[in-house]
Amino acid sequence: MEGTPHAPQLARNVKRLAHLDLPGAGQVYVQDDYAYIGHLPNKQNLGTTIVDVSDPRKPRVTSQILLDDPASHSHKARVIGDIMIVNSERNMTAIGRKADELPGLRARLRVECGRDPNHAELAAKLGVNEADIPSVEAAEKNPYDKGGFKIYDVSDRAEPRLIAFQKTHGIGVHRFDMDANYAYISTEMPGYIGNILVIYDIRNPARPEEISRWWLPGQHLAGGEKPAWPGRQHRLHHALRSGEHLWAGCWHGGVRVIDISDIRKPCTVGSYNYHPPFPEPSHTFMDVPFPVAGRHIALAIDEEDHASGADEMLRRRGRPHGCLWVFDVTDLAKLQPLAIFEVSELDSPFSRAAPGRFGAHQFRERMDDTLVYCAWFAGGLRIIDIADPTAPQEVGHFIPEPARGQPGPQTNDVDLDARGLIYLVDRGPGLNILEFKRPN
Repeated sequence: MEGTPHAPQLARNVKRLAHLDLPGAGQVYVQDDYAYIGHLPNKQNLGTTIVDVSDPRKPRVTSQILLDDPASHSHKARVIGDIMIVNSERNMTAIGRKADELPGLRARLRVECGRDPNHAELAAKLGVNEADIPSVEAAEKNPYDKGGFKIYDVSDRAEPRLIAFQKTHGIGVHRFDMDANYAYISTEMPGYIGNILVIYDIRNPARPEEISRWWLPGQHLAGGEKPAWPGRQHRLHHALRSGEHLWAGCWHGGVRVIDISDIRKPCTVGSYNYHPPFPEPSHTFMDVPFPVAGRHIALAIDEEDHASGADEMLRRRGRPHGCLWVFDVTDLAKLQPLAIFEVSELDSPFSRAAPGRFGAHQFRERMDDTLVYCAWFAGGLRIIDIADPTAPQEVGHFIPEPARGQPGPQTNDVDLDARGLIYLVDRGPGLNILEFKRPN
C-alpha cells in the first residue's frame, strides 16, 4: 500500500502528490497529520484506516480497525481532539428492507387469500425471486441489531482503543457530525420511519447520553403521525452544526435549519424543498460561516441516487443530474435559492460508464474561503468558487483513473488539511492526495 505519485490524466489546476491503495471509502476526515478513512463493505472486513500524512508524498498506514460483525460496515469517521466516532450500519444486500416488510405483507395476503401465502406470492409482492424468500424469512427471524456508533480513544494513533458502543436501532447510523461536547447522529430509532436526529452528550465518551431528538413531522409513527410521502423518502441524511443551528439535508424532504440554542429542545426555523421538480435527494446542507458578497450563504448538494450508465440512459434522458445549490439564508424564515451548479456530461469521459453514477454526491463539510470542494462520482473532484454566489464558477478539477475492473471512478468524499492539500476517496480502491494551484 505504498504511495504512488503517478500523474493524473484528467485534471485542471490540480496535481496528484500521492496515491494509496485502500478499499473503497465512504468518508475521509483529516486532522493534524492524520487522515481517518471509513470504508465501505469489503472482503477484508476493514472498518477504519488511520493514515499518517505528515509527508503527503509518502502516506503511511498507521493502524486499521477490523469489524467484528460481517453484516455491518463502518464507512464514516470523524475526529475531535483524541476522540473518534465511527458509525455501525447494516450492509446493503439484495434482501435489504424485505424482511421488514414481510410480516405486514404476510398478514395482508392472508386476509386476501384466506390462507397463508406461498413463496411465489410473497416474492411477487416483495419484488424478489422466489428462491430469495428463505433468506428473507431468516432475516425476519434474526433482525439486525448491531446498528449504532462506536467511540474510540485515538490519542495513540497506532492503537485506537474502543471506549464505548452506543446502540441505536434499525439499520443503524448513517452519517453524523460531532464536536467536543455533542454528537449529532442520523439513525433509525424505534417508533419512527426513516432516519431522525438524535443528539448525544459525549463529554464523558465512555457513557454517551441521549439528550434530544428531532424529526420531520410525519416520521413519528408511534406518536400517531402519518407520513405524506411513500416509504422513507423524507428523512434526515445528516445535520451539520454551525453556531446555534444545525443545517440538515433531508433527502426528498429538502433542507432544514434547526435551532439548538436550547439543545434539549431542537426546533425547525427554516426549510426549503425543491423536490419536485428536481429528482435527486438533498444529501448535505452547510452554513457558510462568513458573508459572501454581503449575503449570508448556505450550500446544499444533492446525491445522484440512480445509476447513469448506458443501461439507464433511456430512462434518464432529460432528467437533471444531482447538483450544487447556493442559498441566501439571511432570513431563515425565507430561504431563497440563488444558483445551481452542474457538471456537464461532456466534462468527464466516464459520465455514461455503466453501472456507476455521474452526478454530485458530497462536498467538504468545512469552509475556509469561497472554494467548495465537491466529490462528483464519475466527475471526480470539482472545485467551485462561490465568490459571486449567483454565478458559481469551476476553477479546478481532478478525475482519478477508474479502479481496476471498474468502468469509471466513483469519487465519494473529500477533505482538506491545514496545508490546503486535498484528500479524495473513491468507492473503488484508492486515496488520492492532491494539490490545487489557484489560477491567477
